[in-house]
Amino acid sequence: MDALLADPRPLTTTYSPARPVNLRQTVGPLLRGVHEPTMRLTPNGFWRAIRTPEGTATLHAEARAGGRVEATAWGAGAGWALDALPGLLGDGDDWSGFDLARIPPLAEVRRQHPGLWLTSTALVFESLVPTILEQKVTTIEARRAWRYLVAKYGEIPPGPAPEGMRVQPSPRQWRLVPSWEWHRAGVGPNRSRAVLAAAAGAAGLDRLAHPGAPAGPGDARAPGYDGVLEKLQTVHGIGPWTAAETSQRSHGHPDAVSVGDFHLAAHVGWVLIGKPVDDEGMLELLEPWRGHRQRLVRLILASGVPKPKFGPRATIQDHRWH
Repeated sequence: MDALLADPRPLTTTYSPARPVNLRQTVGPLLRGVHEPTMRLTPNGFWRAIRTPEGTATLHAEARAGGRVEATAWGAGAGWALDALPGLLGDGDDWSGFDLARIPPLAEVRRQHPGLWLTSTALVFESLVPTILEQKVTTIEARRAWRYLVAKYGEIPPGPAPEGMRVQPSPRQWRLVPSWEWHRAGVGPNRSRAVLAAAAGAAGLDRLAHPGAPAGPGDARAPGYDGVLEKLQTVHGIGPWTAAETSQRSHGHPDAVSVGDFHLAAHVGWVLIGKPVDDEGMLELLEPWRGHRQRLVRLILASGVPKPKFGPRATIQDHRWH
């Protein structure tokens, strides 16, 4: 009903950040593959279909001359989406205390990518669901499941969103997905139960996106970065890796490290010391930059230094019905 009552006219704004911003690099972590149903990259910007606290919205942002960003939003949540644009483009991400003097190659990477910032969507549940689907499976499996479920149960976004885009299902819609559809999507019971647990507590999870705001009637104030990681892990099926990957996107968490990632530790080790390491070794290497460890990881990933393939690839399992 809200969508029917919403003003069909788009809202527009021009955002002039005080520093260079590369839109694609900054929001890139939100993209789950080239066929991501909730997002599209353009040569100079992006489209996003989102479910805001005020309703669904389509957001289109493009970089213009002089560092300006022109943005247009449609739908009941259009005003919220435009208000959240600076955070989405890394406005709250402060690298001033991040000293790269000990690693000149990564200092050079930063010099080459001055517009790379940590995005903050302020939408915890939005980032949590696709991250749960990525637990302990290959990227191909996770993205296939995400595309299938969002295409079938998501909503057509408001406004002129590109063909095929969808707003991911609401918490209630996720809870109504029947068991056989999880199976057809290739999502096992552990991951589907975790999504349902997250959906049951979605309202509380999204309150975590506002560290300075009251968490609700009778609650303490919402926690800071460390508290967010702890709170996320109180949800059934959410461990350190899922909490870190979620908070990196929802909060722009500058120190969240994805411990347990199949590839990350070896990649960090290869770039920093020329050989692969395990999670313990990765944390030891990153320790001098505590407080900025996610920023360091983003530079490592942006460096273009490939990680040699150590060992066999994971086998893709297909448990879907045909």
